[in-house]
Amino acid sequence: MTTTPHPLVTAARRLAHDLLVPDAERVDQEGVPTSHIEAVKRSGLLGVGAPREYGGADAPVAVARETAEILAGACCSTWFVQTQHHTPVKLLATYDSPVREKLLRPLATGEVLAGIAYAHVRAFPRVPVRAVPERGGWRFEGRVPWYTGWGLNDVLLLAGVTDTAELVFVVTDAREQPGMRPSAPLRLAALGAARTVSLELDGLWVPEGDVVLRTPREEFALVDLPRAANASPAVFGVAEAALDLLARSPDGDGPARSLRARLDAVRREAYALADHPVPHESVPERLAVRTRAYEVLRAATTAAIVSGGGRSMTLDSRAQRLAREGMFLLVQGQTAEARRTHLGTLASG
Repeated sequence: MTTTPHPLVTAARRLAHDLLVPDAERVDQEGVPTSHIEAVKRSGLLGVGAPREYGGADAPVAVARETAEILAGACCSTWFVQTQHHTPVKLLATYDSPVREKLLRPLATGEVLAGIAYAHVRAFPRVPVRAVPERGGWRFEGRVPWYTGWGLNDVLLLAGVTDTAELVFVVTDAREQPGMRPSAPLRLAALGAARTVSLELDGLWVPEGDVVLRTPREEFALVDLPRAANASPAVFGVAEAALDLLARSPDGDGPARSLRARLDAVRREAYALADHPVPHESVPERLAVRTRAYEVLRAATTAAIVSGGGRSMTLDSRAQRLAREGMFLLVQGQTAEARRTHLGTLASG
């Protein structure tokens, strides 16, 4: 019996086949173009998890994962820019706030693309960005170390920490403005194409009406940190792309089939754990499976490099690009606990 793919899965495959894969090596060297972002906006994929009443698809989580795998395997830089968007959508859909009615529909329909600037709150008790109440709004001071999609995103979700350890999430325009200044694009070994900068915040003021969420840091961490222990669908997407490349090479079919069996097994386990109804349970198991997924990813991208021989050393090599993207995914969304688990596994051989 055959099952008809979800329309968004079909859209993701079409986008990957027609645009992302053919341009991936050029994009890797030159940067994600606005035309790629416009194509993602038109595809409907930005609303994959958004409520229907706001113009989204409200698709099952399995569809969101599959589309993420497809995009990441096709062009990880484009995937990384658009994946930021889904967190503001989820927060606006979950928490009632004045900004919801203004922004959720254009986010869900793809009219507006959002980025995120909040990973730094995981560094607590260090506070890279401080939020201070001022004049019917909030003033932000500090430095956002990483912000992806500068020049491509329309708005950004920014978080700061108050003196009472409360997190304040706001939405503001993703452009240089009084109190917010971007650095030059960061030079990165992988995904430099995703237009990542740091943001200097020197008195950026955001009105109370643009606050998305205020929550005690400890309450947010109960959900955020365990969620960060899950394996990213992008890991499986990039590994799949590397195995497809390996399978087409001389002597590569057998190794590709063996590695694909390992990948399928760890994917099933990772997604089963991610679907656990209590986010803060089974964290050690989630981290262990995440680390195993990294090991298969590393094996898959290494095998693609080996199968390509000396050609893999040229900057236009697909195998090399995938290997660098895999390296990036090793640290993307990394927490201190994830780092300890991964290093312990590597040290134990």
